Amino acid sequence: MQQVAGDGGRAVPSLRASQSRLVAEPYCVHRIIEDPEWCLIAVPPLTELCLQHIVQNFTNNPVLDRLPPKDQRKVLARLPTGLPLAVTANLISDEGYWKRCCTERWQVCDISNHGGSWKRMFLERHLENVLKCFVPNTTDPNQVLELIPLCRDYVRKLEVDQFLPPVKEDEKEETDNLSDSGSDLGFGEVCIHHYDLGALVPALPLLEELHLTYGMKDCGMNFEWNLFNFTYQDCCNLAAAVKMCHNLKVFKLTRSNVDDDRTRLLVRSLLDHPSLVELDLSHNLIGDKGAQAVSKLINHSKLEILCLCNNRICDEGAQALAQALAKNCTLTSLNLRLNHVEDKGGEAMGCALLTNTALKSLHLGGNRLAEPTAVLFSQVLAQNSSLTCINFSCNPIGPDGGKQLLKGLRCNQTMTEFDLRLAEVGEESEYLISQMLWANRDAARLQPVLQQPAEPRS
Repeated sequence: MQQVAGDGGRAVPSLRASQSRLVAEPYCVHRIIEDPEWCLIAVPPLTELCLQHIVQNFTNNPVLDRLPPKDQRKVLARLPTGLPLAVTANLISDEGYWKRCCTERWQVCDISNHGGSWKRMFLERHLENVLKCFVPNTTDPNQVLELIPLCRDYVRKLEVDQFLPPVKEDEKEETDNLSDSGSDLGFGEVCIHHYDLGALVPALPLLEELHLTYGMKDCGMNFEWNLFNFTYQDCCNLAAAVKMCHNLKVFKLTRSNVDDDRTRLLVRSLLDHPSLVELDLSHNLIGDKGAQAVSKLINHSKLEILCLCNNRICDEGAQALAQALAKNCTLTSLNLRLNHVEDKGGEAMGCALLTNTALKSLHLGGNRLAEPTAVLFSQVLAQNSSLTCINFSCNPIGPDGGKQLLKGLRCNQTMTEFDLRLAEVGEESEYLISQMLWANRDAARLQPVLQQPAEPRS
């Protein structure tokens, strides 16, 4: 390299070296400005990079229990809610994660109906949705069976308000044109069986409540009566499943066209059930024979609540229930609203309550009860000290019947609710009865205070 002297003898670079430096400097500046990955943010810590990797690969490598608590919380807060249930169900117990799963999937989330647990709520509602969408002969049964080991320790209640029938194949030979009335009577009915709960319900050891409705929601223009048919085979399958569910406390089968034959079949499976305390068969087709079958169940189980509202029970069925009620010591609530009990059945109920000391609530609204029933219940009100609630609404009790009830209520100090709406008992009787009920309620509120032991004087 040639050098020239200048500036006190210091070496001066040659012209070629100066030119190469001028060419290099613009190149370096160009890289710094255009590099899209260049920034002033510091490189993330190795711990953060590891947590990101765990979250991204959690499905294939669910590392959680080996992390420190602080890092576990970070991972759970970042995990997506759409991970396979087979990965998360038995591994994650954090309520915060399951709350995110519930709120992102459903708009309405009330954990008070699920024991205050977000995880229990998610597993119960997820299983319910699978059952609601199950199509027999089309859906793989393993979709349900694979959930059993994942949710068996959490599911305590199932509410299934829809059971889909099998996909109906096009039939080459249709039956002759049937009228709507013929369909109502069941002529030409095609048996359509629904999902069999026999493999699921007994495999859930903690199941305590089972609410079922055999029917189809939002069927639209594809409406057929068969879509709402609770077949005899369905009843056999359900009866066998319920019988094996030893911890079941609440069983509700509503709006499913349950008739007398199916009621008798269900009752046989519930006789001497070790845990059942509430039975709801409302909004069905149960008549006197079905009520007679239920009357046998009353004294062969631990039933405390029985609801048979909106059925076809007449005086004979009510008399059978009354005979069982007279000897019963466990039933506390009986609902026979919207049946056809009439005065013969109402009088039988009254006679039973002259000896029964366990029943607290009786609903006989909309049963065509008149003055004869009121006369007998006047005696009940004067003698029975366990009843606290009676509903006689929408019955033609009449003014004279109202006076009889008022007469009996004057000697009663335990009745706190007496519904006489649309019973035509007269304004004066309604007013006086309401005043007596207010007095009984005030006395009931003061009773715990009066029963407290007095504090000793110092």
